[in-house]
Amino acid sequence: MIRAVLDTNILYSGLRSRNGASFKVLQSLLNTKFQPCVSVPLILEYQQTLIGKQSGLALSISEIESVLDYLCLVGHKQKVFYLWRPILRDPKDDMVLELAVAAESEYIVTYNARDFKGAERFDVSIVSPVKFLKAIGEMP
Repeated sequence: MIRAVLDTNILYSGLRSRNGASFKVLQSLLNTKFQPCVSVPLILEYQQTLIGKQSGLALSISEIESVLDYLCLVGHKQKVFYLWRPILRDPKDDMVLELAVAAESEYIVTYNARDFKGAERFDVSIVSPVKFLKAIGEMP
């Protein structure tokens, strides 16, 4: 199964609007088109961001927690035992890259590919949601 790490901006965008590629990426989780890779630090970042920006979402805290529980249920849980930091400009992006490499993920799905400049040397494709959907056969 294809493994991918979803950057926080993909999760937030997909939960904020039912229109767009981010929502389709989240929907494809239900069809088991790919397996998201998760770690404790990434889930905590998701939680902090989603609850912090809850006013922009049409979800209650309980519903946000249910989404995170589902990601933990279906996701590939990966412990990261090493830190290379800093590789990227933002330590939170380093955390995402470290997870992707440790989990042998093929993709990092993000709207901010420029933030992952330098990640290409780790054999992880940095892609937009549209490119990812094409890669998993969800879009022509």
